[in-house]
Amino acid sequence: MPPARAHEENPMTIHTQIGIVGAGPAGLFLSHLLARAGIANVVIESRSLDEIQGTIRAGVLEQWTVDLMNKMGLGGRMMREGHFHRGITLQFNQRRHHLDFEDLTDGKKVTVYAQHEVIKDLADARLKDGGEIIFGVTDVKLDAIDTAAPRIKFRRGADTPIEEIACDFIAGCDGFHGPSRQAIPPAARTEYQKIYPFGWLGILTEAPPSWHELIYSNQDEGFALLSTRSDTVQRLYIQCDPADSIANWSDDRIWGELHRRLGTDDGWRLIEGRVFQKGIIAMRSFVCEPMRHGNLFLAGDAAHIVPPTGAKGLNLAVADVLVLSRALRAWYRNRSAALLDAYSVTCLGRIWKGERFSWYMTTMLHRNAAETAFEQKIHLADLDYVVSSRAASRALAENYVGLPIDIEDV
Repeated sequence: MPPARAHEENPMTIHTQIGIVGAGPAGLFLSHLLARAGIANVVIESRSLDEIQGTIRAGVLEQWTVDLMNKMGLGGRMMREGHFHRGITLQFNQRRHHLDFEDLTDGKKVTVYAQHEVIKDLADARLKDGGEIIFGVTDVKLDAIDTAAPRIKFRRGADTPIEEIACDFIAGCDGFHGPSRQAIPPAARTEYQKIYPFGWLGILTEAPPSWHELIYSNQDEGFALLSTRSDTVQRLYIQCDPADSIANWSDDRIWGELHRRLGTDDGWRLIEGRVFQKGIIAMRSFVCEPMRHGNLFLAGDAAHIVPPTGAKGLNLAVADVLVLSRALRAWYRNRSAALLDAYSVTCLGRIWKGERFSWYMTTMLHRNAAETAFEQKIHLADLDYVVSSRAASRALAENYVGLPIDIEDV
């Protein structure tokens, strides 16, 4: 075994209270929440600032997430540039049905504001406030997570010295493929997963809105979703084989499928435009239990993944770190470990409800070749029940706009 480099024997050490791995929504929200409570923290991120702000991802925010951003003074641009809808449209059998969430949930709305825009707002504000975010790190390794002195080791570049963050607790907010979850011994965690036999082909197109709110469509040809990004850019999706190559999908073929899957019998037409981004994503449901090991706490995609049909991913991540920040605040103020000990159980109650809703929306709205004609008829009956029963509509609306969560003490 080759000798260690000299600078690896005495790594430079950054001392802080909380080390946060990952500068996505979970990590950045947590950094802000901790700073508001006077708790020191350092964030490390493998990508550059330009990369995290430039990775285009759709976003639908639950009402409480919008309220939280506004309460934290982070919602100014969201309120100016976001799209606020009264509800959504469900389409099946060539007909559309509006679900008025504002009426069904006593005033709550659907907020369409892309995830990368949320990240821009969070990162810019955190850096402006003097928060420490170290971008472009490599060779991240979590050490001593089951002790009172956990460490995060990393480099700031390929051939730079190893540094370490010495902290009281580590928050693993580094996504599904990050090192945090893998730092937990396999015997100490249980992972639950469902891989769906379909994916989404998504496009961004230069066009005005074709409809006033999101359309979720289940047609014979498969699922389609019409969303929006701005007054001049629209986001659209169609169900596809996740193993397919985007090279097989010309713009003409994509538009043809969108017209078939979003078409109605009332003369409505989808407005086409120049396609400037397209790609295929696979879909899975995933949960890791527990979300704590020693003094490592998992949050966001590091602990759970949902298919995008239910618009839950970012919102569940923010809920995790809201719970975690409250627990850490109790620890530092009163040396009470009760909320830290309850962290995993508290989060998983909400997570499994989000998983259920995302699975429900996904199976109800997609065409699965492995299902029988009977099962497909059941999904259509479910859709018909949702749009014809106020109780069923209200249950869907309540889950979509966000189950209750307390943000009063932020």
